[in-house]
Amino acid sequence: MKIKLERCPTGIPGFDELCEGGLIRDRTVLIAGPSGSGKTIFAMQFLVNGATLYNEPGIFIATEERPQHLREHFAVFGWDLEKLEDENMLAIVDATSTKIGLPSDEKYIDVRPFDTRSLIDQIITIQDEIGARRAALDSTTAIGFAINDPAKFRVELLKISTTLEVLGLTSILTAEVIESGAISRFGVENFVTEGTIVLYYTRSENVRIRSLEIYKLRGTNHSKKIHPYDITDEGIVVHSREEVYAGF
Repeated sequence: MKIKLERCPTGIPGFDELCEGGLIRDRTVLIAGPSGSGKTIFAMQFLVNGATLYNEPGIFIATEERPQHLREHFAVFGWDLEKLEDENMLAIVDATSTKIGLPSDEKYIDVRPFDTRSLIDQIITIQDEIGARRAALDSTTAIGFAINDPAKFRVELLKISTTLEVLGLTSILTAEVIESGAISRFGVENFVTEGTIVLYYTRSENVRIRSLEIYKLRGTNHSKKIHPYDITDEGIVVHSREEVYAGF
C-alpha cells in the first residue's frame, strides 16, 4: 500500500506545483545558492505565507542579519513582520548581534558562541509559546564557519535538522555557495536534509538570470527541470511552466 505523504504548501507562486503541492510536512529542506539568489527571501516567504495563508506560526533564526534589518528589508514586499510577531505568528531569533559583539533588545537572543543545545532549547521554548509549525534557519554557513570542522558541523546540523522534525516543524535551512553548480558550502549540508533546492544566479551575456532546481526531495515526484523565477515586489514568483536549458 502506497503511503501519501502530507504536504506543507510554501504558498510561493509557481513552486508548489513542481513538487506535488509543497514540501513534505515535518521534514527539513536545504535551500542553497549564491549571494543575490534570494535564499533569505524564499525562507521568509515560506514563514510569512504560513502565517498569513495557512494559520501556521513560524520561527526564523537569523545568524547573519540583525532582525531589525530583516523587518525593514521585507517591508518592501509588503510583509509586516512586526505585526506577525505581535500576533505570535512569527518569532525571530537574533543569533547575529551577540556574535559580533553588539547589544540586542530583541525578545529572543541566541547566546555566543554558537551552541546547538542552546539553540534547540530556544526553539522548543518558542514553539511552546506560539505553537510554531514552521521554521527557517538562515544561514547554516555562519554555523559552519563557527564550528570550523566539516565532520563536527555535519553532526551538529543533523542534530538541528532531526530535532526540528521531531518537534513537528517543517523547516528550511539555507546555505551559501560560492562555486557555480555547487549545492553546499562545506560539502555536508545536503546530506542531513530530506531535500535540496538549488537557486542559481547566472550571467548570460550582459544580464543575470535567476533559476531554480529541485535537486532532491525524498518521497516526491518533483520536477527534474530548471525553472526561471523572479523576485518581484511581492516576493519570489516561480515560472513553473517555463524551463531554462543547458548552457544558461
